[in-house]
Amino acid sequence: MTPRDLATRIERWPTLPDGDEERFAGYGVIGLPFSSGHYLALRRFPATSLGPAYSSVWWRDPAEHWSMFIDVPPTQGCPRYFGRALQRAETRAIRLTWTGPRTLHVSMPPLLKWDVELGSTPATTVTNLMAAALPRWAWRNPVVLRAMARLAGPLLADGQMRLVGSVPNGQSFRANPRRTWVITASRALIDGHDIGAPGPLRRQTRLGDLWLPQQGIFFIGESYIEVFDAARHSSETAAARDGWARAAPPALTQQEAAA
Repeated sequence: MTPRDLATRIERWPTLPDGDEERFAGYGVIGLPFSSGHYLALRRFPATSLGPAYSSVWWRDPAEHWSMFIDVPPTQGCPRYFGRALQRAETRAIRLTWTGPRTLHVSMPPLLKWDVELGSTPATTVTNLMAAALPRWAWRNPVVLRAMARLAGPLLADGQMRLVGSVPNGQSFRANPRRTWVITASRALIDGHDIGAPGPLRRQTRLGDLWLPQQGIFFIGESYIEVFDAARHSSETAAARDGWARAAPPALTQQEAAA
């Protein structure tokens, strides 16, 4: 099946994985560096334990300032975990359109127009076969996930890679990329300006323990993040121009409230 086929199936029949953590299932761009110093990433989660489905665009500018845009309130998605590292977090309309079996258009007017083309390589074929062969228990085992990351990083030529660790706001995370493709071509306009050709950054970037790849990678999979604990985790969701804007602690999920 093509990436479009798989994404369409996930949208039609979203399935939330089992677990006690805050859980997400979907697809997106793990990360895509540009030789100009810009960096873009995308998350689309049709199934989430926090509330409605959402899309989120991550953008790092050449000055290394991170922004996250999301089409639900920030406490219901990615800024809930990465707020301490962000210059800003905003709610905006985000539209994803598959223009072909392996081509995706991301629109976030008036700020962003972004096209990506996906392809397979011998390296992605190997990593996908490895992922398909893993038993269910292995996807929950930190030792196995660390070993996978050590193998996949050099194989995909994407620098350091971690599938377990901590996000900037302090929660632990576990990533399960079940299928991956490389981004073979991309063009992005930010505020109407072409940000140039994809290419590795001079220094690999990361958000907490989440190292972002030095070549564009598209994924289908799940993420698991530790339930928010006000005693141990930060509730910062964005940075105001004159300093950090501290939000109220994230609302309890239904699971947390029942407990």
